[in-house]
Formats: sequence, structure tokens, C-alpha cells
Amino acid sequence: MKTALITGITGQDGAYLAKLLLDKGYKVYGIVARRSTSSLWRLQFLGIEREVQLLEGDMTDPSALIRALQVAKPKEVYNLAAQSFVGTSWDQPITTANVTGVGVLNILEAIRLTDPSIRFYQASTSEMFGLIQEPMQSEKTPFYPRSPYGVAKLYGHWITVNYRESFNIFASSGILFNHESPLRGIEFVTRKVTDAVARIKLGRQNELRLGNIDAQRDWGFAGDYVKAMWLMLQQDSPDDYVVATGKTTTVRDMCKIAFNYVGLNYEDFVVIDPQFYRPAEVDILLGDPSKAKRQLGWEIETSLEQLIHMMVEADLQRVGKETQEGIAPAIILGA
Repeated sequence: MKTALITGITGQDGAYLAKLLLDKGYKVYGIVARRSTSSLWRLQFLGIEREVQLLEGDMTDPSALIRALQVAKPKEVYNLAAQSFVGTSWDQPITTANVTGVGVLNILEAIRLTDPSIRFYQASTSEMFGLIQEPMQSEKTPFYPRSPYGVAKLYGHWITVNYRESFNIFASSGILFNHESPLRGIEFVTRKVTDAVARIKLGRQNELRLGNIDAQRDWGFAGDYVKAMWLMLQQDSPDDYVVATGKTTTVRDMCKIAFNYVGLNYEDFVVIDPQFYRPAEVDILLGDPSKAKRQLGWEIETSLEQLIHMMVEADLQRVGKETQEGIAPAIILGA
């Protein structure tokens, strides 16, 4: 039986990846910061909270990471831990740098000191491309991050390359473009939209306030994307891969899909609010997944329409349950 250790296991990707690995017969450990122990709702949503073994640790504490490796003895480590909300990174740039950037160094160094044969996956991001240098971004596109989050992720990406080349560690990075699901945090725009659609449809909310709705993103389903992570660590040699759909959609069109699903016109409810504009906006991101398709055999299986419909349906159920039982929204949403 293979053993895997996932940092950030309580997040969207961590939960879907844990489910994938469990289905493949892995023994799965997850590192959970003490402050995150109340965030197990995603694992509960997938029905796997009793099947994973949680270890207390923190990306800023190398000794805790070493202990986790000594306990779990994993063959594969997936680093999904991060301060992952772009907007928050301007308010908390130092925390973002320490967790999202230097945290990668901490786990790599822990692997080097504990067991250099461990295969390592680093969750890189399309936000590293930022002010795009090419219309379609591939593994060879120059980076130009536009947020403290993007900068921190870029450090994590390059230190992964450095450890691969310096210490011969099997370390691969997935440069993942936006990927969403019913497990997405409420602070992310797709989930903000689908939650608002459910609340408006059920009479719990009157409007949806957004910033730049003409920003374009390459959106896919997180459940599809974690398969690419696993595939990267099954290869003969480590490498970096862009994981994306190869198609862009505006926030406006995403709103249109979500509101149409419940028979509403988005224009009647969406309000543009300047407070939601970012200090430095990334206007368009479009990934080229041809290398992942060619070398990993990876393909998307879920369309954007299917994804948004899935998210709206899940939020309709959540908000409906909240209405019936009088449960606080934070509990239902896992906020």
C-alpha cells in the first residue's frame, strides 16, 4: 500500500486529492494547522473525514514538518498548503510570503533531511504569469506576478526546481489555472457568485456586488485537476506542467451561466462595486495544457457549464438547509 502526505488537506484541492488517493488504495495522511482543525467540512462533504489520518503541523515550522514525515513515512508528498486568496495577500503579504513561499522551502528541506526518495508535488499557479507575456501561457512563458500571492508562489515554484536540480529530488510542479468546485471557499469569485445565486433565488439576498466582471479566467473543475497532480508523480522523471482547459470565460459570462440555471437574469442583480477591484488586476489568463495532455494523458472531463451548475445546485441545497434549520451561514458554508 502506498502512503501519501498532503499539506493543505482541508482545502478544496486537498479534499479532492485525498478522495482520489483513497479510491486508489493509498493510506492518506494530512497536515493540519491547529487553527484549521475547525475546517474539516470539505472532508465531511466527501465522506472521507474518518478515512484520513490528520497530523498537527504548520508550514512555517520545519521541525513539525520533519515529525510529520517521520510519522507518515510517505512515498509521495503533495504540498497544497498556502494562504491562497489573492485579495488577502495585499493585506497579509508577510504571512503569505512565509506560508506560501518559504513554506515550500521548509517542506523540501524536511524531505531532503528525512527521506530524499520521497516524490514531491508543488502546487504552483497561473497567478505567477500575472501580466501575461504571451496570449496563451505554457511552461515556457515568462512569469510576471501581479500580487504578493503570485510572487510568493513564484518563489515556491523556483525553489522546487532548485531542489530538483541541486539534490536530485523527484519534485514536480503543477502550474494550475483556476479550478473550482462546490468545495471552493466563499471568498473566491465563482463560489461568491453561485452562493449569491442560491440566496437570491431563495429570497435570502437581493444583489451580488462584484468588481471587474470583464476579467477573463481559464476555469476548470478541481476534481479533474487533482488527477493531473497524481499523474505527475507517477512519471519516470519529474517536470513542470500547465494544467488548464485552454478556454477563457469572463466573470460576466460565468454570472450569466449561474443565474440562467435558476431562471434569472444576472443583469437584474449584479452591482459593480469599486471596492472589489484589485490594486493590480490580472485581466486575462489562458493556459496551454498540451504538454500535460501529451505526456500525462490528462484531459478535462467536466465542462464549465457542468461545473457552475454543480456549484449552484450544491449552494441551493446548503442555503435551503440553512433556511429550514436556522443554522448559521458560517457553519453551512464552512467559512
